[in-house]
Amino acid sequence: MANVKKYWGIGVVLACLVIANVLVQVRVFRWDLTDDKIYSLSDASKVLLQQTDAPIEVTILLNGELSAGFQRLRKATIETLEEMKVYAHGLQIHYQDLNELDAKARQEMEQQGFVPTRNTIVEHSGKTVEMRTYPYAVLRYHDEEAIINLLSGTEQSEEEVTNAGIEQLEYNLMEPLYLMQRTETPRVAILEGHDEADERYSYDLENTLSAYFQVDRGSINGDSVDLHILDNYQAIIIANPQSSFGETERYIIDQYIMRGGKVLWAVDGVRFSDEMLHSEGYTPIVEHEIGIKDMLFRYGICIDPALVQDVQCLTIPVQAPSSSKQSHILIPWTYAPLLQSNPYHPITHDLGAIMSTFVSPIRAVNDEDGIEKFVLLYTSTATKVTRCPNEVNLSGNEQNWDQYEHANVPVAASMEGVFPSAYAHRMMPEGVMGNDPLIKQSAPTRQVVIGSGSVLMNNAQQNQVMAMGYDPVTGRLYSNRDFITNAMLWLTDGDGLISLREKIVPLRLLNTKRAYKERTKVEIISTVAPIVFLLLVGGAVIVIRKRKYGLKAKG
Repeated sequence: MANVKKYWGIGVVLACLVIANVLVQVRVFRWDLTDDKIYSLSDASKVLLQQTDAPIEVTILLNGELSAGFQRLRKATIETLEEMKVYAHGLQIHYQDLNELDAKARQEMEQQGFVPTRNTIVEHSGKTVEMRTYPYAVLRYHDEEAIINLLSGTEQSEEEVTNAGIEQLEYNLMEPLYLMQRTETPRVAILEGHDEADERYSYDLENTLSAYFQVDRGSINGDSVDLHILDNYQAIIIANPQSSFGETERYIIDQYIMRGGKVLWAVDGVRFSDEMLHSEGYTPIVEHEIGIKDMLFRYGICIDPALVQDVQCLTIPVQAPSSSKQSHILIPWTYAPLLQSNPYHPITHDLGAIMSTFVSPIRAVNDEDGIEKFVLLYTSTATKVTRCPNEVNLSGNEQNWDQYEHANVPVAASMEGVFPSAYAHRMMPEGVMGNDPLIKQSAPTRQVVIGSGSVLMNNAQQNQVMAMGYDPVTGRLYSNRDFITNAMLWLTDGDGLISLREKIVPLRLLNTKRAYKERTKVEIISTVAPIVFLLLVGGAVIVIRKRKYGLKAKG
Protein backbone atom coordinates (compact mmCIF):
# COMPACT_ATOMS: atom_id res chain seq x y z
CA MET A 1 0.00 0.00 0.00
CA ALA A 2 2.89 2.33 0.84
CA ASN A 3 4.43 1.67 -2.59
CA VAL A 4 1.13 2.50 -4.29
CA LYS A 5 0.92 5.85 -2.51
CA LYS A 6 4.56 6.54 -3.38
CA TYR A 7 4.10 5.84 -7.11
CA TRP A 8 0.77 7.69 -7.12
CA GLY A 9 2.50 10.83 -5.81
CA ILE A 10 5.26 10.52 -8.42
CA GLY A 11 2.64 10.07 -11.14
CA VAL A 12 0.76 13.23 -10.06
CA VAL A 13 3.97 15.27 -10.09
CA LEU A 14 4.89 13.99 -13.56
CA ALA A 15 1.39 14.69 -14.87
CA CYS A 16 1.53 18.25 -13.54
CA LEU A 17 4.90 18.79 -15.20
CA VAL A 18 3.58 17.50 -18.54
CA ILE A 19 0.48 19.73 -18.35
CA ALA A 20 2.60 22.76 -17.42
CA ASN A 21 4.97 22.03 -20.33
CA VAL A 22 2.03 21.81 -22.78
CA LEU A 23 0.55 25.08 -21.48
CA VAL A 24 3.89 26.86 -21.85
CA GLN A 25 4.14 25.66 -25.47
CA VAL A 26 0.61 26.87 -26.24
CA ARG A 27 0.70 30.18 -24.40
CA VAL A 28 3.58 32.29 -23.13
CA PHE A 29 3.33 33.33 -19.48
CA ARG A 30 5.49 36.24 -18.37
CA TRP A 31 5.60 37.85 -14.94
CA ASP A 32 7.55 40.99 -14.18
CA LEU A 33 8.16 40.99 -10.42
CA THR A 34 10.16 44.24 -10.37
CA ASP A 35 8.63 47.28 -8.64
CA ASP A 36 9.26 49.58 -11.61
CA LYS A 37 8.17 47.01 -14.26
CA ILE A 38 11.34 47.59 -16.27
CA TYR A 39 10.98 44.21 -18.00
CA SER A 40 7.41 44.83 -19.21
CA LEU A 41 6.18 46.36 -22.44
CA SER A 42 3.13 48.58 -22.49
CA ASP A 43 -0.07 47.52 -24.25
CA ALA A 44 0.56 50.18 -26.93
CA SER A 45 3.95 48.62 -27.73
CA LYS A 46 2.52 45.10 -27.84
CA VAL A 47 -0.18 46.16 -30.31
CA LEU A 48 2.40 47.96 -32.45
CA LEU A 49 4.69 44.91 -32.54
CA GLN A 50 1.84 42.50 -33.28
CA GLN A 51 0.90 44.61 -36.32
CA THR A 52 4.31 44.13 -37.96
CA ASP A 53 4.21 42.17 -41.21
CA ALA A 54 7.94 41.86 -41.85
CA PRO A 55 11.05 41.06 -39.80
CA ILE A 56 12.61 43.84 -37.75
CA GLU A 57 16.40 44.15 -37.62
CA VAL A 58 18.09 46.07 -34.82
CA THR A 59 21.84 46.64 -34.74
CA ILE A 60 23.22 47.71 -31.37
CA LEU A 61 26.30 49.93 -31.62
CA LEU A 62 26.77 50.31 -27.86
CA ASN A 63 29.58 47.77 -27.53
CA GLY A 64 33.22 47.50 -26.49
CA GLU A 65 34.66 48.64 -23.18
CA LEU A 66 31.95 50.48 -21.27
CA SER A 67 31.59 52.17 -17.90
CA ALA A 68 29.05 50.87 -15.39
CA GLY A 69 26.32 53.29 -16.53
CA PHE A 70 26.67 52.39 -20.21
CA GLN A 71 26.81 48.68 -19.32
CA ARG A 72 23.42 49.08 -17.59
CA LEU A 73 22.05 50.87 -20.66
CA ARG A 74 23.35 48.14 -23.00
CA LYS A 75 21.93 45.37 -20.80
CA ALA A 76 18.55 47.12 -20.62
CA THR A 77 18.53 47.58 -24.41
CA ILE A 78 19.14 43.88 -25.03
CA GLU A 79 16.52 42.86 -22.46
CA THR A 80 13.92 45.19 -24.00
CA LEU A 81 14.63 43.83 -27.48
CA GLU A 82 14.36 40.26 -26.19
CA GLU A 83 10.96 41.16 -24.74
CA MET A 84 9.96 42.68 -28.09
CA LYS A 85 10.80 39.37 -29.79
CA VAL A 86 7.84 37.73 -28.05
CA TYR A 87 5.31 39.99 -29.80
CA ALA A 88 7.00 40.97 -33.07
CA HIS A 89 6.58 39.17 -36.38
CA GLY A 90 10.30 38.52 -36.29
CA LEU A 91 13.09 40.46 -34.66
CA GLN A 92 16.80 39.96 -35.20
CA ILE A 93 19.46 41.55 -32.99
CA HIS A 94 22.92 42.31 -34.36
CA TYR A 95 25.96 43.90 -32.75
CA GLN A 96 28.63 46.20 -34.16
CA ASP A 97 31.48 48.07 -32.47
CA LEU A 98 32.37 51.21 -34.44
CA ASN A 99 35.65 51.47 -32.51
CA GLU A 100 36.86 48.45 -34.49
CA LEU A 101 36.56 50.40 -37.77
CA ASP A 102 39.48 52.33 -39.21
CA ALA A 103 39.59 56.11 -38.77
CA LYS A 104 38.18 56.89 -42.24
CA ALA A 105 35.21 54.52 -41.91
CA ARG A 106 34.52 55.79 -38.41
CA GLN A 107 34.53 59.40 -39.65
CA GLU A 108 32.02 58.50 -42.36
CA MET A 109 29.74 56.92 -39.75
CA GLU A 110 29.99 60.02 -37.57
CA GLN A 111 28.99 62.20 -40.53
CA GLN A 112 25.84 60.08 -40.84
CA GLY A 113 24.84 61.07 -37.32
CA PHE A 114 26.66 58.59 -35.06
CA VAL A 115 28.34 61.21 -32.87
CA PRO A 116 30.41 59.51 -30.14
CA THR A 117 30.09 60.16 -26.42
CA ARG A 118 33.09 60.20 -24.11
CA ASN A 119 33.02 57.18 -21.81
CA THR A 120 35.30 57.21 -18.74
CA ILE A 121 36.53 53.79 -17.61
CA VAL A 122 38.51 53.15 -14.41
CA GLU A 123 40.81 50.17 -14.84
CA HIS A 124 41.75 47.75 -12.03
CA SER A 125 45.06 49.53 -11.63
CA GLY A 126 43.17 52.76 -10.86
CA LYS A 127 44.10 54.36 -14.18
CA THR A 128 41.34 56.40 -15.85
CA VAL A 129 40.87 55.85 -19.58
CA GLU A 130 38.59 57.83 -21.90
CA MET A 131 36.93 55.80 -24.66
CA ARG A 132 34.67 56.71 -27.54
CA THR A 133 31.21 55.25 -27.04
CA TYR A 134 28.44 55.14 -29.63
CA PRO A 135 25.12 54.98 -27.72
CA TYR A 136 23.04 54.20 -30.80
CA ALA A 137 20.99 51.46 -32.38
CA VAL A 138 19.85 51.14 -35.98
CA LEU A 139 16.32 49.83 -36.65
CA ARG A 140 15.40 48.46 -40.08
CA TYR A 141 11.85 47.59 -41.11
CA HIS A 142 10.86 46.89 -44.72
CA ASP A 143 13.07 49.24 -46.74
CA GLU A 144 13.28 51.97 -44.09
CA GLU A 145 16.03 52.62 -41.59
CA ALA A 146 16.17 54.80 -38.48
CA ILE A 147 19.00 55.83 -36.16
CA ILE A 148 18.00 55.58 -32.49
CA ASN A 149 19.83 57.60 -29.84
CA LEU A 150 19.77 55.47 -26.70
CA LEU A 151 20.55 58.44 -24.45
CA SER A 152 17.89 60.85 -23.20
CA GLY A 153 17.87 64.02 -21.16
CA THR A 154 20.54 66.63 -20.65
CA GLU A 155 21.61 65.87 -17.10
CA GLN A 156 25.23 66.37 -16.22
CA SER A 157 26.26 63.08 -14.62
CA GLU A 158 26.71 59.91 -16.62
CA GLU A 159 24.49 57.97 -14.22
CA GLU A 160 21.58 60.37 -14.74
CA VAL A 161 21.97 60.42 -18.53
CA THR A 162 22.12 56.63 -18.86
CA ASN A 163 19.27 56.17 -16.39
CA ALA A 164 17.13 58.59 -18.42
CA GLY A 165 18.05 56.52 -21.48
CA ILE A 166 16.79 53.37 -19.74
CA GLU A 167 13.53 55.10 -18.79
CA GLN A 168 12.91 56.23 -22.38
CA LEU A 169 14.24 53.05 -24.01
CA GLU A 170 10.87 51.60 -24.94
CA TYR A 171 9.69 54.93 -26.35
CA ASN A 172 12.89 55.48 -28.33
CA LEU A 173 12.68 51.99 -29.86
CA MET A 174 8.95 52.18 -30.63
CA GLU A 175 8.85 55.69 -32.07
CA PRO A 176 10.57 54.90 -35.42
CA LEU A 177 8.52 51.70 -35.79
CA TYR A 178 5.33 53.71 -35.19
CA LEU A 179 6.32 56.23 -37.87
CA MET A 180 7.22 53.45 -40.32
CA GLN A 181 3.94 51.59 -39.81
CA ARG A 182 1.40 54.38 -40.03
CA THR A 183 -0.46 54.71 -43.30
CA GLU A 184 -1.88 58.19 -42.77
CA THR A 185 -0.12 61.33 -41.54
CA PRO A 186 -2.18 63.36 -39.03
CA ARG A 187 -2.70 67.02 -39.89
CA VAL A 188 -2.10 69.99 -37.61
CA ALA A 189 -2.46 73.71 -38.33
CA ILE A 190 -0.56 76.80 -37.23
CA LEU A 191 -3.08 79.66 -37.10
CA GLU A 192 -1.94 82.96 -38.57
CA GLY A 193 -3.40 86.38 -39.25
CA HIS A 194 -2.67 88.09 -35.92
CA ASP A 195 0.65 89.82 -36.59
CA GLU A 196 2.68 86.78 -35.63
CA ALA A 197 6.44 86.94 -36.13
CA ASP A 198 7.89 86.36 -39.59
CA GLU A 199 7.88 82.72 -40.72
CA ARG A 200 11.65 82.61 -40.26
CA TYR A 201 11.10 82.68 -36.50
CA SER A 202 8.69 79.75 -36.53
CA TYR A 203 10.44 77.79 -39.29
CA ASP A 204 11.97 75.26 -36.90
CA LEU A 205 8.58 74.69 -35.27
CA GLU A 206 7.11 73.63 -38.61
CA ASN A 207 10.24 71.70 -39.58
CA THR A 208 10.38 69.78 -36.30
CA LEU A 209 6.70 68.82 -36.35
CA SER A 210 6.83 67.78 -40.02
CA ALA A 211 8.53 64.53 -38.95
CA TYR A 212 5.24 63.53 -37.27
CA PHE A 213 2.51 65.61 -38.88
CA GLN A 214 1.40 67.34 -42.03
CA VAL A 215 1.76 70.95 -40.93
CA ASP A 216 -0.39 73.62 -42.59
CA ARG A 217 -0.52 77.36 -42.04
CA GLY A 218 -3.48 79.64 -42.52
CA SER A 219 -5.95 82.10 -41.05
CA ILE A 220 -9.62 81.77 -40.20
CA ASN A 221 -10.46 85.46 -40.23
CA GLY A 222 -12.68 86.93 -42.91
CA ASP A 223 -16.18 88.17 -43.62
CA SER A 224 -17.63 84.65 -43.81
CA VAL A 225 -15.83 81.55 -42.53
CA ASP A 226 -17.01 77.94 -42.56
CA LEU A 227 -17.74 76.72 -39.02
CA HIS A 228 -16.04 73.39 -39.82
CA ILE A 229 -12.90 74.85 -41.39
CA LEU A 230 -10.70 73.26 -38.68
CA ASP A 231 -12.35 69.85 -38.54
CA ASN A 232 -9.72 68.13 -40.71
CA TYR A 233 -6.99 68.96 -38.19
CA GLN A 234 -6.29 66.87 -35.12
CA ALA A 235 -4.81 69.89 -33.36
CA ILE A 236 -4.18 73.58 -33.93
CA ILE A 237 -1.35 75.78 -32.66
CA ILE A 238 -1.87 79.40 -31.65
CA ALA A 239 1.73 80.61 -31.70
CA ASN A 240 2.57 84.04 -30.32
CA PRO A 241 -0.30 86.18 -31.71
CA GLN A 242 0.15 89.95 -31.36
CA SER A 243 -3.26 91.29 -32.43
CA SER A 244 -6.80 90.54 -31.32
CA PHE A 245 -8.95 87.63 -32.41
CA GLY A 246 -12.29 88.54 -33.92
CA GLU A 247 -15.60 87.26 -32.61
CA THR A 248 -15.96 84.89 -35.56
CA GLU A 249 -12.52 83.35 -34.98
CA ARG A 250 -13.13 82.87 -31.28
CA TYR A 251 -16.45 81.16 -31.96
CA ILE A 252 -14.95 78.80 -34.55
CA ILE A 253 -12.07 77.86 -32.20
CA ASP A 254 -14.49 77.34 -29.30
CA GLN A 255 -16.78 75.06 -31.29
CA TYR A 256 -13.76 73.19 -32.70
CA ILE A 257 -12.80 72.40 -29.09
CA MET A 258 -16.40 71.41 -28.30
CA ARG A 259 -16.25 68.82 -31.11
CA GLY A 260 -13.12 67.30 -29.56
CA GLY A 261 -10.43 69.44 -31.22
CA LYS A 262 -7.11 69.99 -29.45
CA VAL A 263 -5.34 73.32 -29.04
CA LEU A 264 -1.83 74.37 -28.04
CA TRP A 265 -1.88 77.97 -26.84
CA ALA A 266 1.49 79.81 -26.69
CA VAL A 267 0.45 83.34 -25.78
CA ASP A 268 2.28 86.24 -24.14
CA GLY A 269 0.68 87.68 -21.03
CA VAL A 270 2.25 91.12 -21.51
CA ARG A 271 2.95 93.40 -24.43
CA PHE A 272 6.49 94.72 -24.86
CA SER A 273 8.74 96.06 -27.63
CA ASP A 274 11.89 94.19 -28.60
CA GLU A 275 12.90 97.02 -30.94
CA MET A 276 12.59 99.65 -28.21
CA LEU A 277 14.50 97.47 -25.75
CA HIS A 278 17.43 97.10 -28.16
CA SER A 279 17.46 100.72 -29.33
CA GLU A 280 16.54 102.60 -26.15
CA GLY A 281 17.57 100.08 -23.51
CA TYR A 282 14.11 99.86 -21.97
CA THR A 283 10.52 98.95 -22.84
CA PRO A 284 7.21 99.51 -21.05
CA ILE A 285 5.17 96.37 -20.34
CA VAL A 286 1.37 96.37 -20.30
CA GLU A 287 -1.30 93.69 -20.37
CA HIS A 288 -1.43 91.81 -23.69
CA GLU A 289 -5.14 91.75 -24.47
CA ILE A 290 -6.00 89.84 -27.66
CA GLY A 291 -9.55 88.74 -26.87
CA ILE A 292 -8.96 85.18 -25.65
CA LYS A 293 -8.66 85.81 -21.90
CA ASP A 294 -12.32 85.05 -21.25
CA MET A 295 -12.11 81.86 -23.33
CA LEU A 296 -9.15 80.49 -21.39
CA PHE A 297 -10.79 81.51 -18.12
CA ARG A 298 -13.89 79.57 -19.11
CA TYR A 299 -11.71 76.51 -19.91
CA GLY A 300 -10.13 76.73 -16.45
CA ILE A 301 -6.87 78.63 -16.78
CA CYS A 302 -5.61 82.21 -16.68
CA ILE A 303 -2.44 83.82 -18.05
CA ASP A 304 -1.59 86.62 -15.64
CA PRO A 305 -0.52 90.07 -16.93
CA ALA A 306 2.92 89.82 -15.31
CA LEU A 307 6.48 88.69 -16.03
CA VAL A 308 8.62 86.23 -14.11
CA GLN A 309 12.26 86.97 -13.38
CA ASP A 310 14.44 84.09 -12.32
CA VAL A 311 17.99 83.62 -11.08
CA GLN A 312 18.25 80.54 -13.29
CA CYS A 313 18.37 82.34 -16.61
CA LEU A 314 20.22 83.03 -19.85
CA THR A 315 23.10 85.47 -20.10
CA ILE A 316 23.36 88.39 -22.51
CA PRO A 317 26.40 90.34 -23.69
CA VAL A 318 26.55 94.02 -22.69
CA GLN A 319 29.18 96.66 -23.21
CA ALA A 320 31.93 96.37 -20.62
CA PRO A 321 33.06 99.29 -18.45
CA SER A 322 35.88 101.40 -19.87
CA SER A 323 38.24 100.02 -17.22
CA SER A 324 37.75 96.47 -18.51
CA LYS A 325 40.04 94.90 -21.10
CA GLN A 326 37.06 93.20 -22.75
CA SER A 327 34.63 94.96 -25.05
CA HIS A 328 31.63 92.99 -23.77
CA ILE A 329 30.79 91.02 -20.68
CA LEU A 330 28.04 88.49 -19.99
CA ILE A 331 25.42 89.30 -17.37
CA PRO A 332 22.40 87.26 -16.22
CA TRP A 333 19.20 88.26 -18.05
CA THR A 334 16.55 87.39 -15.49
CA TYR A 335 13.69 88.01 -17.95
CA ALA A 336 14.91 84.94 -19.89
CA PRO A 337 14.32 82.13 -17.39
CA LEU A 338 15.45 78.56 -17.96
CA LEU A 339 12.27 76.69 -17.16
CA GLN A 340 12.17 73.41 -15.28
CA SER A 341 10.14 70.41 -16.43
CA ASN A 342 7.64 68.34 -14.49
CA PRO A 343 9.23 64.86 -14.23
CA TYR A 344 5.84 63.15 -13.69
CA HIS A 345 4.09 64.03 -16.95
CA PRO A 346 4.71 62.22 -20.27
CA ILE A 347 5.23 65.53 -22.09
CA THR A 348 8.05 66.70 -19.86
CA HIS A 349 9.45 63.51 -18.31
CA ASP A 350 13.25 63.35 -18.72
CA LEU A 351 13.45 66.74 -20.44
CA GLY A 352 16.14 69.28 -19.64
CA ALA A 353 15.69 73.03 -19.21
CA ILE A 354 13.46 74.97 -21.61
CA MET A 355 14.69 78.31 -22.98
CA SER A 356 12.27 81.25 -22.87
CA THR A 357 12.05 85.04 -22.72
CA PHE A 358 9.39 87.34 -21.23
CA VAL A 359 7.28 84.60 -19.67
CA SER A 360 4.02 85.15 -17.82
CA PRO A 361 2.80 83.04 -14.89
CA ILE A 362 -0.36 81.00 -15.27
CA ARG A 363 -2.86 79.79 -12.69
CA ALA A 364 -5.77 77.39 -12.60
CA VAL A 365 -9.26 78.72 -11.98
CA ASN A 366 -12.42 76.86 -10.97
CA ASP A 367 -10.69 73.77 -9.58
CA GLU A 368 -14.04 72.01 -9.18
CA ASP A 369 -14.79 71.86 -12.92
CA GLY A 370 -13.64 68.23 -13.21
CA ILE A 371 -10.84 69.08 -15.66
CA GLU A 372 -7.46 67.49 -14.94
CA LYS A 373 -4.77 70.17 -14.89
CA PHE A 374 -1.06 69.47 -14.59
CA VAL A 375 1.81 71.95 -14.42
CA LEU A 376 4.30 71.24 -17.21
CA LEU A 377 6.88 74.01 -16.83
CA TYR A 378 7.77 76.16 -13.84
CA THR A 379 10.50 78.48 -12.59
CA SER A 380 13.25 77.74 -10.08
CA THR A 381 13.09 78.28 -6.32
CA ALA A 382 14.23 81.93 -6.64
CA THR A 383 11.72 83.89 -8.73
CA LYS A 384 10.39 87.43 -8.81
CA VAL A 385 7.02 88.32 -10.33
CA THR A 386 6.75 91.78 -11.93
CA ARG A 387 3.17 93.00 -12.38
CA CYS A 388 1.91 95.27 -15.17
CA PRO A 389 2.07 98.10 -15.92
CA ASN A 390 5.81 98.39 -15.43
CA GLU A 391 9.10 98.83 -17.24
CA VAL A 392 11.93 96.52 -18.28
CA ASN A 393 15.25 98.33 -18.27
CA LEU A 394 18.62 96.95 -19.34
CA SER A 395 20.52 99.44 -17.24
CA GLY A 396 18.60 98.37 -14.17
CA ASN A 397 19.35 94.67 -14.62
CA GLU A 398 21.32 94.55 -11.36
CA GLN A 399 18.87 92.94 -9.01
CA ASN A 400 18.20 92.75 -5.32
CA TRP A 401 18.18 88.98 -4.98
CA ASP A 402 16.21 89.21 -1.73
CA GLN A 403 13.18 90.15 -3.83
CA TYR A 404 13.23 86.74 -5.54
CA GLU A 405 10.95 85.23 -2.94
CA HIS A 406 8.67 83.11 -5.13
CA ALA A 407 9.37 79.47 -5.96
CA ASN A 408 8.30 77.12 -8.76
CA VAL A 409 5.91 79.54 -10.43
CA PRO A 410 3.85 77.66 -13.09
CA VAL A 411 4.20 78.98 -16.65
CA ALA A 412 2.79 76.08 -18.73
CA ALA A 413 0.08 73.50 -18.06
CA SER A 414 -1.90 70.71 -19.65
CA MET A 415 -5.68 70.33 -19.37
CA GLU A 416 -7.76 67.24 -20.06
CA GLY A 417 -11.46 66.62 -19.72
CA VAL A 418 -14.84 67.96 -20.78
CA PHE A 419 -14.74 71.74 -21.27
CA PRO A 420 -17.65 74.21 -21.09
CA SER A 421 -18.19 76.44 -24.10
CA ALA A 422 -17.20 80.10 -23.85
CA TYR A 423 -20.35 80.81 -25.90
CA ALA A 424 -22.78 78.75 -23.82
CA HIS A 425 -24.95 81.82 -23.14
CA ARG A 426 -24.16 83.88 -26.21
CA MET A 427 -25.39 84.13 -29.77
CA MET A 428 -23.55 82.86 -32.83
CA PRO A 429 -21.66 85.85 -34.29
CA GLU A 430 -22.21 87.06 -37.81
CA GLY A 431 -19.82 85.77 -40.45
CA VAL A 432 -19.98 82.10 -39.40
CA MET A 433 -21.14 79.83 -42.22
CA GLY A 434 -23.10 76.90 -40.83
CA ASN A 435 -26.44 76.12 -39.23
CA ASP A 436 -25.18 73.69 -36.58
CA PRO A 437 -26.66 74.21 -33.14
CA LEU A 438 -24.37 75.56 -30.45
CA ILE A 439 -22.45 72.86 -28.55
CA LYS A 440 -22.34 73.90 -24.90
CA GLN A 441 -20.11 71.10 -23.60
CA SER A 442 -17.15 69.50 -25.32
CA ALA A 443 -16.36 65.91 -26.06
CA PRO A 444 -13.40 64.67 -23.95
CA THR A 445 -10.37 66.55 -25.27
CA ARG A 446 -7.04 68.12 -24.32
CA GLN A 447 -5.35 71.51 -24.33
CA VAL A 448 -1.87 72.86 -23.51
CA VAL A 449 -1.33 76.46 -22.42
CA ILE A 450 2.07 78.20 -22.33
CA GLY A 451 2.50 81.69 -20.90
CA SER A 452 4.91 82.81 -23.63
CA GLY A 453 5.19 82.49 -27.38
CA SER A 454 9.00 82.48 -27.14
CA VAL A 455 9.08 78.78 -26.23
CA LEU A 456 7.99 77.95 -29.82
CA MET A 457 10.13 80.54 -31.59
CA ASN A 458 13.64 80.19 -33.02
CA ASN A 459 16.31 82.83 -33.49
CA ALA A 460 17.43 83.93 -36.95
CA GLN A 461 20.55 85.89 -37.83
CA GLN A 462 21.42 87.10 -41.31
CA ASN A 463 18.77 84.85 -42.86
CA GLN A 464 20.22 81.85 -41.04
CA VAL A 465 17.54 80.01 -39.07
CA MET A 466 18.57 78.47 -35.75
CA ALA A 467 16.93 75.66 -33.84
CA MET A 468 14.24 76.17 -31.22
CA GLY A 469 15.94 76.39 -27.85
CA TYR A 470 19.37 77.28 -29.27
CA ASP A 471 21.24 79.93 -27.31
CA PRO A 472 23.69 81.70 -29.67
CA VAL A 473 25.61 83.18 -26.73
CA THR A 474 26.61 79.87 -25.14
CA GLY A 475 26.01 77.58 -28.12
CA ARG A 476 23.82 75.31 -26.00
CA LEU A 477 20.69 73.63 -27.32
CA TYR A 478 17.88 73.39 -24.78
CA SER A 479 14.92 70.98 -24.85
CA ASN A 480 12.35 73.20 -26.60
CA ARG A 481 12.10 70.92 -29.64
CA ASP A 482 11.36 67.83 -27.56
CA PHE A 483 8.88 69.72 -25.40
CA ILE A 484 6.80 70.95 -28.34
CA THR A 485 6.96 67.58 -30.11
CA ASN A 486 5.86 65.73 -26.99
CA ALA A 487 3.08 68.25 -26.36
CA MET A 488 1.67 67.76 -29.86
CA LEU A 489 1.95 63.96 -29.60
CA TRP A 490 0.16 64.08 -26.24
CA LEU A 491 -2.61 66.19 -27.75
CA THR A 492 -3.11 64.02 -30.83
CA ASP A 493 -2.06 60.50 -29.83
CA GLY A 494 -4.20 60.01 -26.74
CA ASP A 495 -2.74 57.23 -24.60
CA GLY A 496 -0.73 55.73 -27.44
CA LEU A 497 2.96 56.24 -28.12
CA ILE A 498 3.42 59.21 -25.79
CA SER A 499 2.27 57.15 -22.79
CA LEU A 500 5.53 55.17 -23.05
CA ARG A 501 7.39 58.21 -21.73
CA GLU A 502 5.82 57.80 -18.28
CA LYS A 503 8.06 54.92 -17.18
CA ILE A 504 10.25 55.83 -14.20
CA VAL A 505 13.28 53.75 -13.23
CA PRO A 506 14.66 54.74 -9.81
CA LEU A 507 18.35 55.61 -9.90
CA ARG A 508 19.94 53.51 -7.16
CA LEU A 509 23.45 54.88 -6.83
CA LEU A 510 26.17 53.29 -4.75
CA ASN A 511 27.57 55.47 -1.96
CA THR A 512 31.14 55.47 -3.25
CA LYS A 513 32.66 57.11 -0.15
CA ARG A 514 31.04 54.61 2.19
CA ALA A 515 31.85 51.70 -0.13
CA TYR A 516 35.53 52.67 -0.21
CA LYS A 517 35.62 53.27 3.57
CA GLU A 518 33.96 49.96 4.48
CA ARG A 519 35.25 47.79 1.65
CA THR A 520 37.50 45.70 3.95
CA LYS A 521 34.60 44.90 6.28
CA VAL A 522 32.35 44.01 3.33
CA GLU A 523 35.03 41.78 1.80
CA ILE A 524 35.52 39.91 5.09
CA ILE A 525 31.77 39.48 5.65
CA SER A 526 31.12 38.33 2.08
CA THR A 527 33.98 35.82 2.30
CA VAL A 528 33.60 34.49 5.84
CA ALA A 529 29.79 34.60 6.25
CA PRO A 530 29.02 31.85 3.68
CA ILE A 531 31.61 29.54 5.25
CA VAL A 532 30.28 30.15 8.75
CA PHE A 533 26.72 29.58 7.53
CA LEU A 534 27.65 26.25 5.93
CA LEU A 535 29.48 25.14 9.10
CA LEU A 536 26.44 26.02 11.23
CA VAL A 537 24.04 24.18 8.92
CA GLY A 538 26.37 21.18 8.70
CA GLY A 539 26.77 21.10 12.48
CA ALA A 540 23.03 21.35 13.00
CA VAL A 541 22.41 18.44 10.61
CA ILE A 542 24.98 16.27 12.43
CA VAL A 543 23.46 17.08 15.85
CA ILE A 544 19.92 16.35 14.63
CA ARG A 545 20.98 13.05 13.05
CA LYS A 546 22.79 11.97 16.23
CA ARG A 547 19.78 12.80 18.40
CA LYS A 548 17.33 11.08 16.07
CA TYR A 549 19.20 7.91 15.28
CA GLY A 550 21.06 7.74 18.63
CA LEU A 551 17.74 7.45 20.48
CA LYS A 552 16.58 4.67 18.14
CA ALA A 553 19.79 2.73 18.73
CA LYS A 554 19.30 2.89 22.53
CA GLY A 555 15.71 1.79 22.16
